[in-house]
Amino acid sequence: MLEDLKFDEKGLIPVIAQDWRTGEVRMLAWANKEAIEKTLRTGYAHYYSRSRREVWKKGESSGELQRVLEVRLDCDEDTLIYIVTQEKNRACHTGERNCFFRDIEKNKVKKVLPFEALQRLQEVIIQRLEEKPENSYTVR
Repeated sequence: MLEDLKFDEKGLIPVIAQDWRTGEVRMLAWANKEAIEKTLRTGYAHYYSRSRREVWKKGESSGELQRVLEVRLDCDEDTLIYIVTQEKNRACHTGERNCFFRDIEKNKVKKVLPFEALQRLQEVIIQRLEEKPENSYTVR
């Protein structure tokens, strides 16, 4: 299937990372054939850095890894979506949950969108149930 992908003139293709649980778009990055092959082989998101001109594993230095559950191809075969679980729940290098936290017209940070409040609460409850911290009311 990799041979069917339509890479741009630089050998790159855009990749959207989407949270498997919520459908939230976490980030957009670029990948070359090597990055996609590494992603498929390891199960962890790999991208291509246009500034450093190298393949990188998401979260390798920060610990904010993206475990790839599925790779989807769009109808034109020129864009991919990695369906991911986001470790540490932060995808953006700024520390935000996703890379799309600013409003283009107002250039303001939008911390919590209304539809995200319940989603975040659910994530905290699930995390506490999995980690079982002693001081958590959720676990008691």
